[in-house]
Amino acid sequence: MAETQENDDVRPLETRLDTMTAIDEALAWHDGDARAAIATLIADCAYLRWQLDIATRATGVGFTRGWRPQGERPDIL
Repeated sequence: MAETQENDDVRPLETRLDTMTAIDEALAWHDGDARAAIATLIADCAYLRWQLDIATRATGVGFTRGWRPQGERPDIL
């Protein structure tokens, strides 16, 4: 069997996401204020849920072949 060469576009999810860097960047954006960073993330989440709700209502069932996005993520993460 031939060896496979790792491609940057198809690496496992765990190696592509650097969550500590993302956390550090969010805190740095808010000058180290964790409460402000959390408040911004909560506001962003609410805005994205609102946008998802609008898109869900505007998208026809035929366009998505019956699939509808879920507002809540599954608890498998």
